[in-house]
Amino acid sequence: MAQSTRKQLKTANKFWEQENYRAAIPFYEQVLAKEPNNALALFRAGISYMSFDKEKASDYIYKAQKLKPKVAKDVEYWLGRVDHLNYNFDEAITHFQAYNATLKKKDTRKADLAQLIQHAKNAKVQFNSPKDIFVKNLGPTINSAYSEHSPVISSDDKVLLFTSRSENVTGANADAGKAKQGQGNVASDGEYYEDIFEAKRIDEDEWEKPRSLSGALNGKGHDASIQVFDNDTKMLMYRQDENGDIFYSEKNGGDWTEPKKLNGNINSKQFESDAYITPDGLTIYFSTGKYSEDGRLDIYYASRQAGGDWGPAKSIGNAINTKYDDDSPYLSRDGKTLYFSSRGHNTMGGYDIFRSVYDSIGNKWGQAENMGYPVNTPDDDTYYRLSPDGSYAYLSSYRIGGYGEKDIYTINYIKNVTIKGKVFSARDSVTVIPGVELVFNGQTADKTAISFRDVTRPDSGNYQVNVLSGRTYQVALSKDGKNIATEEFAVPIVTADSSTITKNFYIPYVDTMSLAGDMFKKIYFDTDKYNLRPESVTELNNVARVLKANPGLNISIEGHCDARNTDEYNMVLGQNRSNSAYNFLKKNGIGETRMVTVSYGERRPAAPNDSPENMQLNRRVEFRPILKEGQSLQDVMTAPGGGASGTSTGTGTGTSTSGATGTGTMSTGTGTAAPLQPGKTKIKAADGTKVKTKVDEDSDKVKVKTESPTGEKSKTTTKNGEIDAKAKEADGDKTKVKTKTE
Repeated sequence: MAQSTRKQLKTANKFWEQENYRAAIPFYEQVLAKEPNNALALFRAGISYMSFDKEKASDYIYKAQKLKPKVAKDVEYWLGRVDHLNYNFDEAITHFQAYNATLKKKDTRKADLAQLIQHAKNAKVQFNSPKDIFVKNLGPTINSAYSEHSPVISSDDKVLLFTSRSENVTGANADAGKAKQGQGNVASDGEYYEDIFEAKRIDEDEWEKPRSLSGALNGKGHDASIQVFDNDTKMLMYRQDENGDIFYSEKNGGDWTEPKKLNGNINSKQFESDAYITPDGLTIYFSTGKYSEDGRLDIYYASRQAGGDWGPAKSIGNAINTKYDDDSPYLSRDGKTLYFSSRGHNTMGGYDIFRSVYDSIGNKWGQAENMGYPVNTPDDDTYYRLSPDGSYAYLSSYRIGGYGEKDIYTINYIKNVTIKGKVFSARDSVTVIPGVELVFNGQTADKTAISFRDVTRPDSGNYQVNVLSGRTYQVALSKDGKNIATEEFAVPIVTADSSTITKNFYIPYVDTMSLAGDMFKKIYFDTDKYNLRPESVTELNNVARVLKANPGLNISIEGHCDARNTDEYNMVLGQNRSNSAYNFLKKNGIGETRMVTVSYGERRPAAPNDSPENMQLNRRVEFRPILKEGQSLQDVMTAPGGGASGTSTGTGTGTSTSGATGTGTMSTGTGTAAPLQPGKTKIKAADGTKVKTKVDEDSDKVKVKTESPTGEKSKTTTKNGEIDAKAKEADGDKTKVKTKTE
């Protein structure tokens, strides 16, 4: 067994030193199955897993260091790398700094470590400021345990060309020995050579099984898709020829012709990796190692006359090119935005996708902008390609949760969605409630608070808000400044325009304004005024008579405005209007504890602010009976003395300037209304008021008589949901009120 383990470890190490990590992993796993604490096997297996399973890679390398702190001289470097890939950026920086401390001052690796530390800092910034973007894997029909990349979409968005190193490539059965002799389709790293595949779309999320386009397109080494152009009749492609060159092929029926190499102004003996031809066919952007001292990629462009060949190449400029690899150029359809991949700039690590906007005045490309997380990750993100209509994009990326190695993903910007519906009374699930404020509170991807608001319409009870999709909202429902309910509502991700979701809410609420509509009428005001009109005085006298005839009735006085001025100004104006009504009622003998004022400013319009007539409807004060939960207006109107419990000991301040939250307080007593029993009762309140109550045998008719020490008298009869009230004041004025409570 020991000999077998040593042999397996030797084989694994051989593959590992060749960087053939896929081949090394099975042998390391065989060793670990017998020796789970073999630190070296754990360490090297962890490094091998970094392209296939980042979390397992972290577990293995950390376990190796714990078993043997000096399992390798560069263990701190690899801990930094694996922490970076797993989004542990602070820990990655600590490990890189620890490794840096072991190097001599002139060690060239120090510069690379400084760059890695900067990558981790960049990544932390981008990760903590995510974009509202939906990243979706194309799924197992396209992606495999091997590498898939270079997505190319047809102009009708129905055919996808891509590059794969999966087991389905031509010559996948060739072994490494044949590969070293230039035979078969296995590269020196133990992976299969790349082939180009084609898949046809079934629907939005499904594709047919891909077919290989190896035929005429298949070279001796890697072949990769780049672009289709000229109405999808021509294809740019990469072929592993002279370190890598750009070719093109033409479509002949359903297949492609033998590729031809672009001229020497584009290709060289150095590495040319990717390219893009503009829609007019006159400009090509491409990445090449020809012009850098160390062969690192830069982006160049060349032009040609119609029908001619490509002219001399020119650098795209230092706003794009860095001393690191800059690759994979792609332009928006209007030619104003360049997308590319780079290991430079402020990358999160490896390649990131960047964009630059062309400055038509300065005739140059603007500063490169990182596309941000989650378009980019701490690993390589490349080959960003827009869909034909520009509404979403494809890219290729190593990221956690993929099928293995590099996968192809779509990038969709999360869109707004319309949420609409009604608010119903939970008592019957049928009655719609107007005037309910709904506030959808949520967060953007970067934790910025967002809020969307609407009020149910007075005619239909409908509401409608346009919210950002793909998150859970806390929906606060309130009426008359009082929170009634708060619910969670998860809005799914929407990536299409003009989407609508219907959501109805059911709340425990009874609209007392509708019950008291015949009892109290609104009073109105002139523009920017809060003094009472003559007709308002008449209505306020009526309000006072009703309140005096019903000592158990308390009210909320609510001021409103049109939208002519600022919200802040209108909140004050609305308060002044409610105060005017409050002061009048107070002077006419209504106790302070029976009234509370609230200002809603312009926030509760009775009509749209689109005409002088409608604005007049909004300049108003409304009177609303205050009921406790479970009370009806009938309970309050028939309650003896003061309020539902027979006393009115509230300590309300009488005024409030808190707007929709209405913090002015008032109490209608601390007890609860007890069912009235048949028979007669006599009560003398603390202020000397005498109350006589008579309830008939079936409790469907109630008579209440009151007489105050100062001579005011009232008589209220309630029968079958109708209230008939009469009052006589000390000066002889009489008031009659007749209304229905249901």
